[in-house]
Amino acid sequence: MYTEIRFPGLGLSFNPPTDLPFTVFGHDIKWYGVIIAIGFLLAVTYALTRCEKFGYSRDDLIDVVIIAAPVGIICARLYFCFFYNASYYLAHPVEILYIWRGGLAIYGGIIGGLVTAAIIARVKKIKPLAILDLASIGFPLAQAIGRWGNFFNREAFGAPTDVLWRMELWDGSSWLSAHPCFLYESIWNLAGFVILHFASKKRKFDGQIFLMYVAWYGIGRAVIEGLRTDSLYLPGTGIRISQMLAAVSALTAIVLLIVILLRRPDPQNMQVERYNREKARRVLERAADEAAPYASSMVDSSASAELEPDAEITFDAPPAPKDSDDTEDDK
Repeated sequence: MYTEIRFPGLGLSFNPPTDLPFTVFGHDIKWYGVIIAIGFLLAVTYALTRCEKFGYSRDDLIDVVIIAAPVGIICARLYFCFFYNASYYLAHPVEILYIWRGGLAIYGGIIGGLVTAAIIARVKKIKPLAILDLASIGFPLAQAIGRWGNFFNREAFGAPTDVLWRMELWDGSSWLSAHPCFLYESIWNLAGFVILHFASKKRKFDGQIFLMYVAWYGIGRAVIEGLRTDSLYLPGTGIRISQMLAAVSALTAIVLLIVILLRRPDPQNMQVERYNREKARRVLERAADEAAPYASSMVDSSASAELEPDAEITFDAPPAPKDSDDTEDDK
């Protein structure tokens, strides 16, 4: 029996299952994982439709995703295990692999995925910040959808409240009213996706959208994390690690945005401009290669016509001069 989720102020009530009605290799499939996968696939699909606007091909993007995605998942798991209960997982390291039991931290996934993407971009001779710009639009889309996995898991809710949109969960003895933090973050990320999508069409330098994402997400996460009751804490302190990281990263990103924009960066130095110039060069080379046989044929035909030994050359005769006597009579 699943715990009911109520929104009494809105007159809504839900009782969604946490598992799908089948198993794979004996393991239950969680709606949490399915929803995260859907968000990820939509983010990748979006990126594939816009990658050339950022200066690289779909093949380049797929190469990045194939490596960065699993690394991001690994880092999300390691981040959770370290900050949730490091001593336990160090004593039972094999349980770090039990990802189906839950326990992923989005900041670990973001950091691991972005660092890996930047390294691959460098290897492929693409400006890493151009890769991070596009990823920074896909991330909030994936997060906005993925946060609904917390809804199915009955988690990521906040402190007690009596606001109109409060959510209620049964704790075994009474109904607990709390902030629906998963909903706050989903809405915040969806708004961020829309803003960054349109802002990306007028970006001035590589890395601008990445910094805007860090600032936007950091501000929202710093506020929302303060409402949560299931935060991860820095070991030995009462500091919420994600809240601290969000606040510091947001402030840093805002400062960097202001400094770089005041310097008036040249858009011609962006990866997309380099990509378009290279693309134009290849088009011209291809056109020249395709035209070469025709040009050669025309030159050969012209040369043979000039050297033909039997060619007959004629000239029009000049007009006869007028008689001098007639000229004098005319005068």
